[in-house]
Amino acid sequence: MVAAAVASFELVLLVLIGLAFVGQSVSDERSPVRALTTEKPEATAKTAPATPQVTGPKLERTETSVLVLNGNGRAGAAAETADLIRTRNYLMAGTGDAPRTDFSRSIVMFRPGYRAEAVRLARDFRIKRVAPLDGLKLTDLQGAHIALVVGSS
Repeated sequence: MVAAAVASFELVLLVLIGLAFVGQSVSDERSPVRALTTEKPEATAKTAPATPQVTGPKLERTETSVLVLNGNGRAGAAAETADLIRTRNYLMAGTGDAPRTDFSRSIVMFRPGYRAEAVRLARDFRIKRVAPLDGLKLTDLQGAHIALVVGSS
């Protein structure tokens, strides 16, 4: 009987401690909401980050310069891909070897300000990876707006 009384006391104590933690976490979740509703609309508008505008390409395909780099190590891969890109009327800045030859998938990289053109090129050739320059310098682009690194698949 004494053991049952001690166990019951411990159970009540654990429930109270659990409720205290749950109550604190609920009050923590509510406090930001309360803070947001009490702020002035002007303050919220000033501190809210601006969402980037999604715009279309600035350049036509005939004005978009592309550098094709072999990233898979297979001889002639960059030249073959460059020929395909020319069929869509893109300007070719040149071909060459990527800094590495272990790219498993092709990737389109773009210099600042030319993301929309890179997305269009990727869509034209069903390339899923588009990213800012990574591992390439602006000087490596030979004046091109976009670099296409040809992967093994």
